[in-house]
Amino acid sequence: MRFLEILKAIIIGIVEGITEWLPISSTGHMILLDEFIHLDVSKDFRELFFVVIQLGAILAVPILFMEKLNPFSKKESVSQRLQICSTWTKVLVGALPAAVLGVFLDDLLDRYFYTPLVVALALTVYGIIYILIEKIRAEREDRVKSIKELSYKDALKIGFFQSLSLVPGTSRSGSTILGGLLFGLSREASAEFSFFMAIPIMLGASLFKILKFLLSGFAATLDELMILLVGMSVSFIVSVFVIRFLMRYVKSHGFMGFGYYRIALSVFIFLYFGVKRLI
Repeated sequence: MRFLEILKAIIIGIVEGITEWLPISSTGHMILLDEFIHLDVSKDFRELFFVVIQLGAILAVPILFMEKLNPFSKKESVSQRLQICSTWTKVLVGALPAAVLGVFLDDLLDRYFYTPLVVALALTVYGIIYILIEKIRAEREDRVKSIKELSYKDALKIGFFQSLSLVPGTSRSGSTILGGLLFGLSREASAEFSFFMAIPIMLGASLFKILKFLLSGFAATLDELMILLVGMSVSFIVSVFVIRFLMRYVKSHGFMGFGYYRIALSVFIFLYFGVKRLI
């Protein structure tokens, strides 16, 4: 039984590592995956697991972008360190809207929005927007080529778009990238800023969820901790490859393909859960 649960954790970690960074909604995939690969654990631990395995995915970002995110590196000049500090400030400014709204709306969203219908609708809406925005972008030149050129005002506006990801199915990376594209960022800059914005948001969300569980008196067993560790490790390894892939991909491809994928996935979710309810 323990081996079977670890195998499930590996599969879930793979899906998390892929969908957390691509603009296709990790929540949508997790809701669907939970229908077919159901962890044999308590309900409280399952909720904790699906949030905390994001910590593994987060670790991939500072490791892959160490040169752009480490303001204490002795290899960098003073001006380069100041630029890194500026990048972190922009990231924190952009993280503010989602952080504030997340604290106040967490319970409300958990109770009423984590449903297949909401996820399917969000997947469809964002899928259509991605298709349209790529057609619009073809007729204009990017205003911001790199994060260095990003203003604090731009960061805050993108942050408000990221806060839309509180609605399940929209996708955190999808919302951030979409905001970047709408405000004139290049695909590369939008994707990179999305990765950086994930650090405070996902780290804060995971720690906030862990704190809530600890304060409620929740305690995990050794087997559950092992399952959690496996899921986090796998999501980290997969995230490294996926982030590298996306940064290469956006240099010569748009996000329209992800838009079509989102719509196809929403149709599948709607039909699956619709038929399940009828049966």
